[in-house]
Amino acid sequence: MVSINKNSSKPYYEQLMLSIKEDILNGLLQPGDRLPSVREMARLLLMNPNTVSKAYKLLESQEVIVTVKGKGTYVKKIDTELRDEFQIQKIKKEFNDLVIEANYLNLSIEEMSQWLNDSYRHLKGE
Repeated sequence: MVSINKNSSKPYYEQLMLSIKEDILNGLLQPGDRLPSVREMARLLLMNPNTVSKAYKLLESQEVIVTVKGKGTYVKKIDTELRDEFQIQKIKKEFNDLVIEANYLNLSIEEMSQWLNDSYRHLKGE
């Protein structure tokens, strides 16, 4: 379920976004499921409501969730054919930065590949 690591250097809103996406990929959240309101989520995670609101707005702009005025916020159906090229380029840049850091620490391509495969399999429930 959605969780935040208060000791992480990653901003809380990013952690919340990734946690919701992970729950969707793992099947814990299904299309049409209602998410807690901003205030409810903030109370559950002991966070500032503005932080939750920022995460929800960004997830909505990425078409991960949809907010229906007066009804709530819901998980949107994943469009398997939709590719956000801007987001893909952003991830490529982040991936490249990680590869630079890994090389600096003398990690082999085999280790990095294994980590990528392990993470992918974990998300797919294997």
